[in-house]
Amino acid sequence: MKCPVCDTEVDEGARFCPRCGASLEDVKNIMVSTTPTIPGYRIKKVIGIVTGLSPRTRGMLGRFIAGIETIFGGEIRAFTTEIEKARMEALERMKAKAAALGANAVVGVDLETSDLGLGAGIIVITATGTAVMVEPET
Repeated sequence: MKCPVCDTEVDEGARFCPRCGASLEDVKNIMVSTTPTIPGYRIKKVIGIVTGLSPRTRGMLGRFIAGIETIFGGEIRAFTTEIEKARMEALERMKAKAAALGANAVVGVDLETSDLGLGAGIIVITATGTAVMVEPET
């Protein structure tokens, strides 16, 4: 996880950034939904679009191992772990931006994967959604 203020890598269980002291609780408490609403909550304010990006590539050894795995077919585990890390990182970055804007939820989240096509095996995972303030329905 990264601090939404100074982008320092912090431990998963940390409540505050060790570098700048920013609260990390806001990011952890952000609700995320791929649907336009969250059941049991009412949107009281739309804040705006937020996006998190995570470009990733495998190093030479990872690409070598992936090349061997393609010979046998099936899942290419060398890339699976990197794609999963990128997905989580993109979501965390999106949530951090939403928290920095004062949101407590992100709705309509869409995850996309793109290949930069530079021959270097670089992929970009993008998480995009609408930052909102929600409150429980009464």
